[in-house]
Amino acid sequence: MRGWLAEAGDAVGGVFFPAGYRICDKLLVRASRVPFCEECLASFEAPLEKKCEVCGQSLAWMAVREGEPLVCRACQQKTYAFERARSFGIYDGALVRAILILKWERMEPLGVWFADRLAEMAGREEDRLAADVVVPVPLHRDRERQRGYNQAGLISKPLARRLGLPHKAVLPMRTRARPGKQVLTLEDRWESVRGAFATRPGSQVDNKCVLLVDDVMTTGAMLDACARALLESGAKSVLGLTIARAARNPLPTPDSGNL
Repeated sequence: MRGWLAEAGDAVGGVFFPAGYRICDKLLVRASRVPFCEECLASFEAPLEKKCEVCGQSLAWMAVREGEPLVCRACQQKTYAFERARSFGIYDGALVRAILILKWERMEPLGVWFADRLAEMAGREEDRLAADVVVPVPLHRDRERQRGYNQAGLISKPLARRLGLPHKAVLPMRTRARPGKQVLTLEDRWESVRGAFATRPGSQVDNKCVLLVDDVMTTGAMLDACARALLESGAKSVLGLTIARAARNPLPTPDSGNL
């Protein structure tokens, strides 16, 4: 009976609200808090199993040497301050549209759906992704005031609940706003976040492993800069989880510093 009622409710929703699924625009045939069809959700491309042990970058081209960890060039050069980072999918196709909907439309059920996927990832790598506290990468206060929310927090809060960990949204803060221009070069990305984060006075991070959460990891500069601020305040280590990862992981030039 319960299943029949659920199907009936979906059918009624389809009759009275004949909208389209948000990614593929096919007719919405069932009521859902996340208006994406199963095919679109299943189309999100996962990173390759063959990936960097540190940052999670796909390394299909790199030869595996027995007994040696698989580490990308950026992590061989110890580019990042975080200990490890992982992403649910590759920033491409349908996943891009889904992230933009989350980012600009504050679709909280979608944030929960992504949090569930990240929690599953954390469970699969429990020995490598164990943390003490969950923290979203912060927006600058002017940007958050303008938008009304931080999209990273739409993921991190339900993720903390799933993992049974404290959620500290106000632990770090961004002290310098992002440059006004829309398109940033690789060097701009690293320079724009250099020293742009700090922890709030009185923040308790001493000897804690912090799980940083964001929507997209492009170069890793954002996670790196935020991780450095947390480590300088006494955090034992910093891990990163994001919904998506850029397919390529370019290094900063020597002039950009070893961020």
